[in-house]
Amino acid sequence: MDLNLRPEKDCKFDAVSLGEVMLRLDPGEGRIRTARSFRAWEGGGEYNVVRGLRRCFGMKTAVITAFADNEVGMLMEDFILQGGVDTSLIKWMKTDGIGRVCRNGINFTERGFGIRGAVGCSDRANTAISKATPKDFDFDYIFGELGARWLHTGGIYAALSEQSCETVIAAIKAAKKYGTIVSYDLNYRPSMWSAIGGQAKAQEVNKEIAKYVDVMIGNEEDFTACLGFEIEGNDENLKELNLDGYKKMINEAAKAYPNFKAVATTLREVKTATVNDWSAICWAEGEVYKAKDYKGLEIMDRVGGGDSFASGLVYGLMTTGDAQAAVNYGAAHGALAMTTPGDTTMASKKEVEAIMGGAGARVQR
Repeated sequence: MDLNLRPEKDCKFDAVSLGEVMLRLDPGEGRIRTARSFRAWEGGGEYNVVRGLRRCFGMKTAVITAFADNEVGMLMEDFILQGGVDTSLIKWMKTDGIGRVCRNGINFTERGFGIRGAVGCSDRANTAISKATPKDFDFDYIFGELGARWLHTGGIYAALSEQSCETVIAAIKAAKKYGTIVSYDLNYRPSMWSAIGGQAKAQEVNKEIAKYVDVMIGNEEDFTACLGFEIEGNDENLKELNLDGYKKMINEAAKAYPNFKAVATTLREVKTATVNDWSAICWAEGEVYKAKDYKGLEIMDRVGGGDSFASGLVYGLMTTGDAQAAVNYGAAHGALAMTTPGDTTMASKKEVEAIMGGAGARVQR
């Protein structure tokens, strides 16, 4: 498939993301409610994708976000720099001493184990990026003068506030004006949309965004809640996957939005918090391509697995133009990312390609 990517020589960045980056506080094997210490990470649904593209796949990436200009903001910047992602596009916002003007988001996340599912408890209202407007970023400069071959953003960022709805649409329109490919992860979170209009607002915003998206990513709930597509015969509790229904729904979405060049979704059956069946599919040019199945995949930390799938998918599409190869890159990378703690990948491209080729878990010496 031909994505008509901008030439690498004309762009400073292979990919940029737009979204919130939060401080993740992780109690390890324990519970948030009883923890006496936390390990700190950075993470965000959109940022995790370009972090994976940089750290695992060696691409030149940057993050478009905003931080309150204080010690926590500087800690977040330091985490991002450690991941090799360019921080020059971050908007630093003045704040007061207690976060009334703006603040930085915090995400408490426990991994879960066995019958105990993962738990997230976010503290992200009034954050710098949720208050940012299109005027806070020079999108013509970013996509026109600097140049980016790919923009990744998503529904978590769009749901933060009325301002973020406007900002994401402005960014996507600017990206398209300069020929940048846009990927978008629907990532529906009912609790986040509830304060700004609920599911009706989610559909209003996401249906507008979808008109400009080249690569759409989302699971069954995302497509239903955000774009209004139903999957016939799907299990109400989403415990069992209906692959035929998925394929039919994706074809309907592609007809409604002829601008979609690819549509992808992960396939996850949750046996326990630490054992999932995992795979993915990708629609492109009227065909549906399925990744290798990872049955009984043992998981250490599932948070960020979908984002790592997205980064592998994007890498595969950018470098091969082959939807089958891309969905396999995505599924393998997502699987590996869930074997380590934290939102972001610790895998290498060599490891991803070895898993794609059927490598096992024998000791490597």
